[in-house]
Amino acid sequence: MGDHYYSNQPGAAHDRRVLEATLRGKVFRFTSDAGVFSKTGIDYGSRVLIEAIDIAENAHVLDVGCGYGPMGLSAAYLATKGHVTMVDVNERAVQLAKENAKLNGLSNVTILESDLFSAVKGKMFDVILTNPPIRAGKSTVHTIFEEAAEHLHKGGTLWIVIQKKQGAPSAKAKLEELFDTVEEVTKDKGYRIFKATK
Repeated sequence: MGDHYYSNQPGAAHDRRVLEATLRGKVFRFTSDAGVFSKTGIDYGSRVLIEAIDIAENAHVLDVGCGYGPMGLSAAYLATKGHVTMVDVNERAVQLAKENAKLNGLSNVTILESDLFSAVKGKMFDVILTNPPIRAGKSTVHTIFEEAAEHLHKGGTLWIVIQKKQGAPSAKAKLEELFDTVEEVTKDKGYRIFKATK
């Protein structure tokens, strides 16, 4: 397998840079690097998801495939009395996410290297967020949905962003097999935001 952002140890030479972005009304700064997803700026799909998510202040949240942290850290900013667990298989992304939590003064986070849900076995959450790694293949994406259903409390929600051309209809059908209700919360430039409630 080639070197992807979902590799455990990206081989790309380092190319660190600091990005600034306003998310949910807060100005964030993120250090990014080569070998991680969307290294030159927060991708449009993640931005649409961040602006759409509904997170209670005391929520326990899981960000699956956190990259350098924009979604999970935005969630931590919203869940002022809650806690966010962020996981990624890419060790470089995990290290950056830890740096970025400090950079943005967010301490209500735990950031773990994890192949999907392996590091959070047995833990339950109120909200799970993911911008799934479409290039890793449909079976990986569907595994994320299946395991998310097992890691959510009753009434908990899974929020995902997926492009229509990258399989939004089949993703929605899969979610409908696993969850009580599936809503398309918003769509923007071909991106669909789905909220699946257990």
